Amino acid sequence: MRNLLVFFMAAAFLPLAGCERLSRQPAPFGGGATVPSQSAFALNTVNTITLYDEGYPHIYHAVFARLHELEGKLSMFDADSYVSRINAAAGVEAVQVHPDVFYVIERAVFYAEISGGAFDPTIAPLTMLWGITGDAPRVPSQQEIDGLLPLVNWRNIELDPETQSVFLREHGMAIDLGAIAKGYAADEVAAVIRRAGVPRAMIDLGGNVLLVGAIEEGRPWRIGLQSPFGERGAFFGILQTEETSVVTSGVNERYFTAGGIHYHHIFSPFSGRPAESGLLSVTIITGVSMDADALSTSAFVLGQERGRAFIEGINGAQAIFVTEDMSVYLTSGLTAGVDFILIDSSFRLAN
Repeated sequence: MRNLLVFFMAAAFLPLAGCERLSRQPAPFGGGATVPSQSAFALNTVNTITLYDEGYPHIYHAVFARLHELEGKLSMFDADSYVSRINAAAGVEAVQVHPDVFYVIERAVFYAEISGGAFDPTIAPLTMLWGITGDAPRVPSQQEIDGLLPLVNWRNIELDPETQSVFLREHGMAIDLGAIAKGYAADEVAAVIRRAGVPRAMIDLGGNVLLVGAIEEGRPWRIGLQSPFGERGAFFGILQTEETSVVTSGVNERYFTAGGIHYHHIFSPFSGRPAESGLLSVTIITGVSMDADALSTSAFVLGQERGRAFIEGINGAQAIFVTEDMSVYLTSGLTAGVDFILIDSSFRLAN
């Protein structure tokens, strides 16, 4: 879902044209030779895992098995998933779920609460109305939107920790974990990789990035941030960071155009329309990918001023905001020219 991140190996690979190119083609799981990276489709995106030094087939196999397992539990597009069962039982009964699913929904509710509802996992009726994730998106009437807005209310999710069950109080409610599930999946993939003893790895779940270990002793990972409306490979800046997670929400990840208007996939739970917050993108840097995933959506909906204040209040989280006038704002924990380097003169640092 987040395709705004393009990766650089390490500081030693400047200039940018000198970056090593890693294979992004799937490799067979059999055999014993190591491979630099493997890719597979899951969670509605292409996922690329790069295991430096320890790219053994059995580790890749375990990684992608875990990804597909989580997809089968968390995707609202899988009729047999726990999420689909919860949605089908809305207003009727609670559904007992797997601990993975309960935990992700519990965290989604947590972020809905602390963001004042800017993040809301019950947004599904509206995303389905707009068809933004399908092949035939459309602009619905205001009457249609108004008819579904009352169903978008995270407070109507009932969680029972004892029975690990989830109940949606209103008929017609539905949850969509697309703004948090990939983050959880990235954290789980990292756990598989660490248990296997892999010293360094890069996990890219469609732009949800988690960095494991150090790319090289004494040197930071370098991540090029894609220009919101530029061609792929057109960067507006470079983030230099240690082991962490980096997630971006932006207007060019998934969108459609109708009547000359650009409609992106990040919906405001308050208006029922694509969020008009004055932002082009928000990049979150924090240690837990699931948190970064939820925070990027929350901050995008809130806008630059409120979103930046919100992120400043989250321990261990930093952010880079790009506004519609091409201004770049950094949270106080990031230093321009050190942690973040602006390389495109079309943008300007506004801090």
